[in-house]
Amino acid sequence: MSMNPKPSSPLATRASSHKALLHLLLGLAIAASLAPASQAFGQAFGQPPLPGARQTGPQIYNGACASCHGSTLEAQTAPSLFSTRLLGLTDQALQERIRNAHPTRTGPDIRSLYSEGQIFQIATYLRLQKANLSGRPPFAADPDGQVIKTTKQDFRISVVARGLDTPWAMSFLPDGGLLVTERSGRLRTISREGVLSPEPVKGMPKPWVRQDAGFMDVAVHPDNAKNGWIYLSYAEVLAGAEIPPPPPPGSPTNRAPSPPSMTVLVRGRIRDNTWVDSQVIYRAPAAIYSASNVHYGSRFMFDGRGHVFFSLGERGDMRNAQNLSSPLGKIHRINEDGSIPRDNPFTKTPGALASIWSYGHRNPQGMALDPVSGLMWEAEHGPTGGDEINIIRKGHNYGWGVTSMGIQPGIEKTSEPGMDPPVAYFTPTLAPSGINFDLNRASPWRNNLLVAALLGQELLRLEVRDGKIIGREVLFNQFGRVRTVVNGPDGRLFVLIQNPTGAGTGLSLSAPTPGMLIRLDPVRAVKGQ
Repeated sequence: MSMNPKPSSPLATRASSHKALLHLLLGLAIAASLAPASQAFGQAFGQPPLPGARQTGPQIYNGACASCHGSTLEAQTAPSLFSTRLLGLTDQALQERIRNAHPTRTGPDIRSLYSEGQIFQIATYLRLQKANLSGRPPFAADPDGQVIKTTKQDFRISVVARGLDTPWAMSFLPDGGLLVTERSGRLRTISREGVLSPEPVKGMPKPWVRQDAGFMDVAVHPDNAKNGWIYLSYAEVLAGAEIPPPPPPGSPTNRAPSPPSMTVLVRGRIRDNTWVDSQVIYRAPAAIYSASNVHYGSRFMFDGRGHVFFSLGERGDMRNAQNLSSPLGKIHRINEDGSIPRDNPFTKTPGALASIWSYGHRNPQGMALDPVSGLMWEAEHGPTGGDEINIIRKGHNYGWGVTSMGIQPGIEKTSEPGMDPPVAYFTPTLAPSGINFDLNRASPWRNNLLVAALLGQELLRLEVRDGKIIGREVLFNQFGRVRTVVNGPDGRLFVLIQNPTGAGTGLSLSAPTPGMLIRLDPVRAVKGQ
């Protein structure tokens, strides 16, 4: 027996849906004016969707609601739902109002029209559109010398090095210098005095550079002073594949034909500003290479026990994330030489890849060890909304391909037995990249998790306790895309930023832009903190 009503015609279905949602959202707007505002941040309600549910939240709103409520902050024939206190409710409260609303005394319950997943997506869409319509703070092109006031300490921004091209990752050397990857395929060195070497490191592997592809993470081995090893991830073209000519100037690069490519991991040493002793640590089978130019991952993390964790995105195909015979959409654990640890969770699972540590990921680009608990924290990009912060556990499934806290056609579930929900999720979209814990013992942010956000263009501070996030603060959001953040040798925080892309810039989201390295210099701790 179907749980969905079956009107006599498709026209009747649309009319019923329109009328129900119109009355529902009018009621929500009125009710919201009486409701207390609170932070829209927390765990989401989740139930399996009803059979046959297909429309996403944006489709429902634009098909059934926009003609009266409009698509802007201005009221139309009915109040705008993007400018009311409705969106000050918590996610749970907002969904509860949608879920329990009765459009008319005799009309159908909203549950009979839309699944729980669709109700969640309606709420998500309202938040996304409110953010899109509200705009961003003006871009400040030169942050040098600006003093930022926060709840626990004030800090001054110092520009350490300019002239970087789409910087992606950084890692400190034993002498206090710094290595920085540029997505265009260059590895740069910055001295401890802040001098950017005019000549990139020579002899580097040749990457495939388009959209998300290029040089990605770089990580100096913890014992680099003795062994000299430096780890690098980048996108490479499948051996023997024909590389098409670049698209004409001004044309969208994401529509140009692309050869099969894939993330590869290598390690090597630098002597006389030249990459030497290069060894492949991980390379996928040829069948895994894809013509997609998105979701390569990739981030390294050493665990201090002889292992390297690394992340791979699902390359734009969410089916890969649940497939244990595919390396895509996974976090992997290998030994430092690329061999497989015998105690990995799937070494004895038929058909599964032995390197997999966890699965069900979309595009993870942040990993960090909690200095207090030893837990591994991870950040990954959601679809539209629903970016995630997770705690990664051995052998666990994190749901992508089946569940999501964002809007993804084909997914309505926000939870499923046997799949770990995120510790936190973010709507509107942040596009989280590098994450790290503040390890400075003298800092009032000590052991807080810092999250770099690309689309959100912010550096976010999360207070963590017992595996939960108990507080959050945006440290800044006006200096462009924030790629990653790390502690320097003296404990101060170093951040890679680049000029904005996307809406309002005339550039695609993945367009290359100039970047710089900045440092956060504490000015004073706030009293009482």
